[in-house]
Amino acid sequence: MLRISGTATHESTTTLKLEGQVRGRWVEELRRACAEALGRRETRLVLDLEDVSFIDSVGLDLFRELASRGVVFHNCSLFAAEQLKAVANER
Repeated sequence: MLRISGTATHESTTTLKLEGQVRGRWVEELRRACAEALGRRETRLVLDLEDVSFIDSVGLDLFRELASRGVVFHNCSLFAAEQLKAVANER
């Protein structure tokens, strides 16, 4: 399960806090939430990954796509940070 906390918007930055596992059907929920946030004018998107415990290959693909669109990953758990190293190296 993945919990996407209510968005916090400060000036031109929107932060989504993720809790749980980024996998399966939850990847599409995250994709929709990110698309909605990125659809706002002049909004920078930050994903808070402190409480993410797992990211599957489909989730990593989404993070690659988001990274290419300038999304910032913040407060990565050790586990998420390790999984996202490949994404960071592709930038």
